[in-house]
Amino acid sequence: MSRLVLILGDQCTPDIAALQEADKATDVVVMAEVAEEATYVRHHVKKIAFLFSVMRHFVQDLRAAGWTVEYTRLDDPDNTGSIDGELLRYATKHGATQVLATEPGEFRLIERLEDMPLDVLLHEDRRFFARHADFEAWAEGRKQLRMEYFYREMRRKTGLLMDGDQPAGGKWNFDHDNRKPAPDAVTYDGPMRFAPDAITEEVLDLIERRFADGFGRLRPFWFAVTPAQAQAHLTRWIADALPSFGDYQDAMLTDERFLYHAVIGQYIHAGLLDPLEVCRAAERAYKDGNAPLNAVEGFIRQILGWREYIRGIYFREGPGYTARNALGHARKLPAFYWDAETDMACIRAAVEQTRDEAYAHHIQRLMVTGNFALLAGIDPGEVHAWYLAVYADAYEWVEAPNTIGMSQFADGGIVASKPYVSSGSYIDRMSDYCKSCAYKVKEKTGEMACPYNLLYWHFLDRHRARFSRNPRMANMYRTWDRMADERRETVLRDAEAVLTRLDAGERL
Repeated sequence: MSRLVLILGDQCTPDIAALQEADKATDVVVMAEVAEEATYVRHHVKKIAFLFSVMRHFVQDLRAAGWTVEYTRLDDPDNTGSIDGELLRYATKHGATQVLATEPGEFRLIERLEDMPLDVLLHEDRRFFARHADFEAWAEGRKQLRMEYFYREMRRKTGLLMDGDQPAGGKWNFDHDNRKPAPDAVTYDGPMRFAPDAITEEVLDLIERRFADGFGRLRPFWFAVTPAQAQAHLTRWIADALPSFGDYQDAMLTDERFLYHAVIGQYIHAGLLDPLEVCRAAERAYKDGNAPLNAVEGFIRQILGWREYIRGIYFREGPGYTARNALGHARKLPAFYWDAETDMACIRAAVEQTRDEAYAHHIQRLMVTGNFALLAGIDPGEVHAWYLAVYADAYEWVEAPNTIGMSQFADGGIVASKPYVSSGSYIDRMSDYCKSCAYKVKEKTGEMACPYNLLYWHFLDRHRARFSRNPRMANMYRTWDRMADERRETVLRDAEAVLTRLDAGERL
């Protein structure tokens, strides 16, 4: 009797565990474009198009390799609209009672599969350096789960950037060298762009019909949708951009949306690139003298360290993690996160870029949109849903800990040792946004004061009981306490005025 082999849209690689456990001669692969997965949050239309195109190209590869594949398109009249519905439909067709699947990266879907009236065998996703048991063993008995120490274990385990048992260059982390402000000119022209082929054009037409009111701009669509394209993009990036990546990875420029960033998260997550091979390619650039150590270490740390650590946190903390709200924030997400209708130039630039590209780099997410949401007391559940929806590289296993933990401190400090908040001065130092802003970043009070300046002190004041004894925040509170009483009252009054306008839906 044949078994069904479920392949999800972010599992499009022949190395995925379910395929490795299957029998090509007897088993049937099931893949499906379903409305439920495309709409449970307001996904960016580029993200949906990317995954559908990747899936359709992967189906061709599977069939060429001799697999029997049942593929359901979104507009198939028999489409049940859900993953479990499609599995049940094909189980009936083929007389199958067992499903081989690779563990999804979202508890919502894991629970759906586990509740099915079929025997679903979930295999752990082997595309990661650390298995669940590895992370649990590392975390066991630790009071704090800091990424830096986990990252060192991953370096030792893989041998990446190691000289024997010591880190290359004598240090584990070169982050101190990777904080230069925006350069005067960027010499890299951005990600490699691919003209849509016939398969992708068909997908784009489908998305335009079915998601006419969806978030984001679908065209121009330039993403890689095959492993060969993704590899070509990576090769070009390593040659042309990696040498400058480290220096400027935290910088932001209005007219340079990508700077020197790799823009490969979505390709790794979907299965188009292997994370180990990506890291090895960057390491070769360092060993061959084509890229400096600070750039290569910073890049590898994002994949080998942060990506693995965040996944470990997600599965360790469990299904309730996304509902955490340690700071009790309850304000609604402002409309300008969707329409960019704000006079704050930094948020406008980040949201417009997100709308157009389904991409923003980590500092834009953490220190612009995330920072404002935290300072303003936005409900972290709403912030989480927004980040999950609008970025092409967002899947809950990677997005939720970055948002709930790193960005919003809603997990109470599991991921971050302190809340990542700043006034407008950080954004001014690392970007050119403030030069074109209606607000004045140098003004600390009054109607023209940068809202970040006002809300920064308001956040510290209202959460004093929680954070005043945090050693990493002591200087902030000392500065606040040295202010004259009248000035503190003015700052808090002006901050309240900003929040009142926000709650009233007025343009900010």
